[in-house]
Amino acid sequence: MTVTNYDKGASKKAVNLTVNADLLNRARALKINLSEAFEARLAELVAADEQQKFRVEAKLAIQRYNARVEEDGILSDDHRTF
Repeated sequence: MTVTNYDKGASKKAVNLTVNADLLNRARALKINLSEAFEARLAELVAADEQQKFRVEAKLAIQRYNARVEEDGILSDDHRTF
């Protein structure tokens, strides 16, 4: 999953993390860039959360629209010929 919904040109900020020592040793042995891997995964998690929030908001909006249509009809009801 490629995520680009953030400013990739933003400045970097140092953080302290606690990581399982065995996992860290294995990642280093594989020459995995920890900063890049962390940033990529963090971007995925943020995007997934934002997508879920959008789905909830969209579902609510659709429900509200459908309720309004059920109560008032649609704007073109008076102009339809079918």
